[in-house]
Amino acid sequence: MTGVDDFDEFYRGSRQRLLGYVYALTGDLAEAQDAVQEAFIRAWQRWGTISRYEEPEAWVRVVAARVAVSRWRSVRSRVRAYLRHGPAADVAGPDTQLLEVVEALRLLPDEQRLAIALHYLMGMPVAEVAQQTRVPVGTVKSRLARGRLALAGVLGPEPEEAADA
Repeated sequence: MTGVDDFDEFYRGSRQRLLGYVYALTGDLAEAQDAVQEAFIRAWQRWGTISRYEEPEAWVRVVAARVAVSRWRSVRSRVRAYLRHGPAADVAGPDTQLLEVVEALRLLPDEQRLAIALHYLMGMPVAEVAQQTRVPVGTVKSRLARGRLALAGVLGPEPEEAADA
């Protein structure tokens, strides 16, 4: 028999028993299924070693219980933080100008959009944008200029520019 066949047989022979055990620990079938599945994944990754154990099921049972306890502790910590700090404050949605800019950016070619986002939104100098995108500085400057021109065509002139016209 191959290692895969051995593991499949082990899985079929023990999954229900282990699921029942972890379900009894957690009281939540979905959590129990997740924990048992995680334990079997870990067992599969180490099956060459675990298959030689006297009781491989005991190893999976311990791992599944630890996964379930770890998840329970994580949820408990989040609940405590929620109770301590209360619900998150309502965050105002983006203003219409930002939405217009995002829509306009979507119309640009990927290279121009990336250059504009890195330079203007992330505040990167042109040289750093060039390094990040692996293109010459001149190419970045060209993409920025073309992108600004395209955005101006879509968004229209700035309010000060419109007043001067």
